[in-house]
Amino acid sequence: MAVILLLSLAAAAVGIERALALWGVGEQTRHLSEAVVKALYRGNLAEARAACERSDTPFASLLLAAFSRHGKAPPERIAAAVERERTQVGMKLRARLWILGTIGATAPFVGLFGTVVGIMRAFEDLAAHPGGGFAVVASGISEALVATAAGIAVALEAVGLYNYFSSPGSALLLSPQGSAEEVLELLGMESPVERKEAV
Repeated sequence: MAVILLLSLAAAAVGIERALALWGVGEQTRHLSEAVVKALYRGNLAEARAACERSDTPFASLLLAAFSRHGKAPPERIAAAVERERTQVGMKLRARLWILGTIGATAPFVGLFGTVVGIMRAFEDLAAHPGGGFAVVASGISEALVATAAGIAVALEAVGLYNYFSSPGSALLLSPQGSAEEVLELLGMESPVERKEAV
């Protein structure tokens, strides 16, 4: 049971850390994307880049990867750089989620192992007191089954947290509003007039 308790505390700690790390990121990303797109439609690349430099959201690093290469590299290389940065951002957004996945996969087996050990001890007690009958092992088996139930409960906790925090990360990377693809498209236009005609 001590191991299961530690697994539960570890899952809770990761959940709290991820909640603090991702708090408000979605809203900040939307505000940044709106500001950048508006600046690019006005043809003000410097303003768009400055907005990204002031932001500490993961999406800002994607846009800076494009801005830093704009006019210095062909579009396909800029797109490749953005895709590489997207991969890095995805890893940051999903940091430590592997811990939750591991706990979710192993906690039931830890609980089952505890149950098996508990049942073995119960039968050892029965062997030591053969005249006691089933009453000797009933209490031990009941306590042993608690380990399995606890393991399943911890697994549900970890898997629930994993699913909750992995979905927002994917949404941030794939959000259609202010996406990196839209910014690349805007950077590929030659003038503000062409940008307005493309709306």
